[in-house]
Amino acid sequence: MADKAIVVIGAGDALGGAIARRFAREGFAAVIVRRHLEQLEPLAAAIRAAGGEAHPFGVDARQEDQIVALFEKVEAQIAPVDVCVFNIGANVRFPIAETTSRVFLKVWEMACFSGFLAGREAAKRMTPRAQGTIIFTGATASVRGRDGFAAFASAKHGLRALAQSMARELGPQGVHVAHTIIDGAIDTAWIAENFPDRYAQKANDGILNPEHIADAYWALHVQPRDAWTHEIDLRPWMEVW
Repeated sequence: MADKAIVVIGAGDALGGAIARRFAREGFAAVIVRRHLEQLEPLAAAIRAAGGEAHPFGVDARQEDQIVALFEKVEAQIAPVDVCVFNIGANVRFPIAETTSRVFLKVWEMACFSGFLAGREAAKRMTPRAQGTIIFTGATASVRGRDGFAAFASAKHGLRALAQSMARELGPQGVHVAHTIIDGAIDTAWIAENFPDRYAQKANDGILNPEHIADAYWALHVQPRDAWTHEIDLRPWMEVW
């Protein structure tokens, strides 16, 4: 078994992958999680090619039994969970009159409820050891509801409240809980395809580089506990806010 593991829930091709690679370079066993296992193979291969340790898992983060089983297996077979990053987005836009109960509940399950499940299971393992870091990835919607984003904003507001409550409860027990507000477009293929004008601002450092966000997550983890940060916002210099 390795000495320590990071569990990244929502290890996609951009930010989640960058976080996993960043911590793997520091000697963490990278447990990378998303719903479809086959989509994790390129990321796992890249981590291993760079000399790191990667363990992909196909898990539906909304299902309590699957999240519980994931953490049990990691602790028993891979390494103690020292860092948990919840990185599921669920950014969808619907006018309120077209927001069905199914859409609202699905977005809440993805962006808030599954964060609770992951955070709870991480806390169960970390508090007996009196150490660990739990980071929840938020968005502009965590602090401001926009037109058409009632479902997404309410879920992200809820995730932020969860992070605040956990930070207050777990901090005295040695566990650092932080929430990040990622305010701006991230350098992804989706942004490039759907917002080419915005993506063109990459040349001016106008969109977020996933590797630089991952550096900020690493900085949160290594902070001394006499100066912990519980919330940060990250945005390009040219972002209107």
